[in-house]
Amino acid sequence: MYPPELVKPMQAELENSGFKSLHSALEVDEALKKEGTTLVVVNSVCGCAAGTCRPGAVASLQSGKVPTNLVTVFAGVDAEATGKVREHMIPFPPSSPAIALFKDGVLVHMLERHHIEGRSAEVIASNLAGAYEEFC
Repeated sequence: MYPPELVKPMQAELENSGFKSLHSALEVDEALKKEGTTLVVVNSVCGCAAGTCRPGAVASLQSGKVPTNLVTVFAGVDAEATGKVREHMIPFPPSSPAIALFKDGVLVHMLERHHIEGRSAEVIASNLAGAYEEFC
């Protein structure tokens, strides 16, 4: 587990862009039960989260269509919430960072760490914008 003071700025980067931080399994289940589309960012302290995942997720919100709901969990901090989100992401193996789009509670688009690592924030934003166009 990471100290709260270490991750607070990393959480704030998404929260300041409209994402709600989830800290429990119940919060995750409630968020994914909502009608419409829900973007979930599994946040992390790693460099690819800072350099491309968070900036890409935020930049993707500038596209024409966007998800109805924006939520995030923090791997290594929100263990219960992260575990619950990962259950909803099956059959994909656990990875962080990761970004998933759900529509009416069903996983419809997934970016695993290997889709994020080594790619630019612009590429991630474009990928997500394409998913929003299709599902939102």
